[in-house]
Amino acid sequence: MNEVILAKSAGFCYGVERAVRLAEETADRSGGCYMLGDLIHNAHVVRSLEQRGVRKAENPGALTERDTVIIRSHGERKDVLDRLEAAGVCCVNATCPNVIRIQNLVARAEQEGRRAVIIGEANHPEVLGVASWCADPLIFEGPEAVQEWLDSDEKNREIPLTVVAQTTCIRELFETSAKKLKKQCTNAKIFDTICNATHKRQSEAAEIAAKVDVMVVVGDRKSANTKHLTEICKESCRNVFQIENADELSPDQFNGCSVAGLTAGASTPAGIIKEVYATMSEEIKVAEGKEESFEELLNQSFKTLNTGEKVTGIVTAITPTEVQVDVGAKQAAYIKLSELSDDPTAKPEDIVKVGDEIETYIVRVNDVEGYAELSKKRLDAVKIWENIEKAVEEKTVMEGTVTEENKGGIVVSVKGVRVFVPASQSGLPRGAELSALIKTKVKLRITEVNRARRRVVGSIRAVQNEERQAAQAEVWANIEAGKHYTGTVKSMTSYGVFVDIGGVDGMVHISELSWSRIKTPAEVCKVGDTLDVYVISYDPEKRKISLGVKDHNVDPWQSFMNQYAVGDVASVRIVKLMSFGAFAEVVPGVDGLIHISQIADRRIEKPEDVLSEGQIVDAKIIAVDEEKKKISLSIRALLAPAAEEAAEEAPVEE
Repeated sequence: MNEVILAKSAGFCYGVERAVRLAEETADRSGGCYMLGDLIHNAHVVRSLEQRGVRKAENPGALTERDTVIIRSHGERKDVLDRLEAAGVCCVNATCPNVIRIQNLVARAEQEGRRAVIIGEANHPEVLGVASWCADPLIFEGPEAVQEWLDSDEKNREIPLTVVAQTTCIRELFETSAKKLKKQCTNAKIFDTICNATHKRQSEAAEIAAKVDVMVVVGDRKSANTKHLTEICKESCRNVFQIENADELSPDQFNGCSVAGLTAGASTPAGIIKEVYATMSEEIKVAEGKEESFEELLNQSFKTLNTGEKVTGIVTAITPTEVQVDVGAKQAAYIKLSELSDDPTAKPEDIVKVGDEIETYIVRVNDVEGYAELSKKRLDAVKIWENIEKAVEEKTVMEGTVTEENKGGIVVSVKGVRVFVPASQSGLPRGAELSALIKTKVKLRITEVNRARRRVVGSIRAVQNEERQAAQAEVWANIEAGKHYTGTVKSMTSYGVFVDIGGVDGMVHISELSWSRIKTPAEVCKVGDTLDVYVISYDPEKRKISLGVKDHNVDPWQSFMNQYAVGDVASVRIVKLMSFGAFAEVVPGVDGLIHISQIADRRIEKPEDVLSEGQIVDAKIIAVDEEKKKISLSIRALLAPAAEEAAEEAPVEE
C-alpha cells in the first residue's frame, strides 16, 4: 500500500461536537448529569462521558427537579420532554439545530392541516423524535415504500403533504422519493432537510471510493450516517470495511492495495480517526522521508481567514445576538445581528435558516482567542454595487420603489441604492405630477453609475418603450381578423375612438361602436373606458387596424321580429327629424318611420313642432315590410282612441 487518502470531512459534525461540548460543560458545572440513551452513536464517546459524570438515565420518570438531563443530538420525543418539564427537571437541549428545524417543520405542518412525511429509518431515534412533534406522520425508507402508499389509495394523492428527510438520509433515496411525491401529489411541499455536512461527507466519500482499491469507514455500528457512508462507498469500491477502531484492521485487508481511502461518520472522534490513519499509513512516507501526521492533515484541510476577504460557510445556529457560521476554519465564526442586514426590524430567522449556505465578508480575525467576525450586510452592499454596475453593461432591467420626488425628477430605491430618474425619463407625460409615483414599484434601466460619487441614474421610460415595442411585436405577430381583445380607449374624435389593444392602437369607427344611432362617440364611451373589441381588418404595412364593438352575430331585425308584431305599442327614441316625418329607434339597430301625418291628431307644418331628437315616445306599429325591413309607426293612432274615450266621458249638454 503506497498511499492513504483521508476525507477532509471525516469526523465530528457541528451538531455532534456541540452536543459533546455541552455535556462535558454541564457535567463539570453541575458535578454530574444524565443523558437519555446514548448522547451520540459512538460507544467510545459515551464511555468517556460516563467517566466524566454523564450517566444514562435508566428510567426518565424517576428524574426529579434536583436532576439535570442532556437531550441528545438526535432529539427526543415531545411527550418525554413534556414529562421532564412537568417534573421540573433541568434540561440542557443538545439537539442538533438541523433536527430542531425538522421538528418545527412537521409541527407547523400539523397546524396548517397538512400531513407530515418523513423519509428516513423508521426506528432511528431522530425519526422517532421528529414523528412525535405531529399527529399521524408517514415514514418511508425509500421510493418503493412511497410508491406503494400512493398506489394503495387514489385519494392519497390529494392529501396536503409536508415532506422532510432524516438529516443523515442518503440523498439519492430522498430525491427519488420526493420526486415521486411532487409528481403524483396535488399539494406537496418538499423540504430538503439533509444536513449539508452529511451531504458533503457522502459526496466526498463517493469521490474517494471511486479512486481507491480499499475503502475504510470508521464509526459506531449503531450510527446511521456511518452505515450510509459504507453503502455509498460500496457502490464505487469492491473492498469496503466498516470498523469501529484501529484494532479491527489487519494486513490482509490491504493485500495488493496501492491506494486506500479513509472516511468516518459524524460521531467518530478525531483520536480514533488518527489511530486508524496511523495504522493504515505505517508504510507511507513523504518525499522527505517522514510520515505526515494526522494533525498536519487536519490543519491542511482548514481554510485560512484573512480580513477583507469573502468566505462562504454554513449557518449552524441562530441566537438572539448572533448567527454562528461554519466556514471550515480553525476559528469559530459568527455574524452580529447588526451585520446581518440593513433593515433594523428584520428578524434573523427570516433572513437565514440553520443549514443555509451563506457568503460573507471577513471583518476581523482573532487567532489568539480563536474567532472570526463576519458581515453579510457589508458584502451585500458590495454585491449590490457590483450588480448595479453589471446592469449598466448588460442593460439589465431592475425593479425598485419610488421613495421621493426631488428637483428635476424622482428617486427610486433599488436594493437599498438610491437611483435618480430625471422627469423626462419617468415615463409620465410632460407636466404630470411626479409625486403620483411615490411608493409605487417600477421597472427601470440603469444608464449611469459613479460608485466613487455614489451616483446612479436610471430610466423608467426606456423600459416602458421596450415593453411597448415587445407588446406591439406580439400583437402584430398574432393578429387576425375576428380576434377579440380587451382594450382601453386612448383618444376620441368625431368619427370614432382609438383603442389600445396591448401596445398597438386600433380605430373603432362611430358606426361600429353601437347598434343604436349616435352622433358622437361620447354618447357611449369615454377616454379610459375598457372595451371588448374584435378585429375587422388590418394592414401590417401601414400599421393600421380597424376594430369593431358591435356583435355582428346578433341580428337586430330578428330581435325586433321576435319582440314585436303589427298592432303592438313600443317605447321609441326619436333619432332624426326630416321634412316628411321622424325616424325613431325601436330596438338598437332598427329604426321605424313616423310619417308627418302620423305624428299628431291635427295638421302640423313640420315634425319639430311636436317632437325633438332624443325624445322618448310611445308609438303603435302599424305596418312591417319584412322584405325591405321597414317599419311604419304612428303616434296619432294612440291619440284617436284617447280622444274618443274622452268624448264619451264628457257630460251631455241640455
